[in-house]
Amino acid sequence: MPLTRVFIHGLESTSYGTKGEFFRNKFPDMILEDFVGPLDQRMDKLNRCLQQKADLVLVGSSYGGLMAAIYACRTPQAVRKLILLAPALDLIEFQPCLASRIDTPTVLYHGRFDDVVPPQAVQAIAQRVFVNLDHHIVEDDHSLHHTFSSMPWDDLLTG
Repeated sequence: MPLTRVFIHGLESTSYGTKGEFFRNKFPDMILEDFVGPLDQRMDKLNRCLQQKADLVLVGSSYGGLMAAIYACRTPQAVRKLILLAPALDLIEFQPCLASRIDTPTVLYHGRFDDVVPPQAVQAIAQRVFVNLDHHIVEDDHSLHHTFSSMPWDDLLTG
């Protein structure tokens, strides 16, 4: 079964932001949706978008990383790989997942100079929840302005 690649943008972004446009141009088969409203509305839409899909490779940025991680926590059998970019795992909405041990291969990139989502707190949470974690602290900010486009996306987006 072919992989289904999905990008989930951050809280104040859209699928037409810098990262969304990058994926739209480089990976035209990738699912890119816009998510608005509170987390439960966003998760309902994500669940509808991914209904009946498997072998998912989820890329989540910031609040979208929170969404991707929650989705993987709730439906681990559907997710082949998680790629989390400065994920907001420190928010209270992720607390129900703290008791989980998710063995989905997970790659996490976080900027050392992130002033939106605290890298150390997220690292501790990620190490607790994700059993198969490949964690990278990079010399960058929350948006990963300097790192994002040069990341090994062809390799990352394979299962």
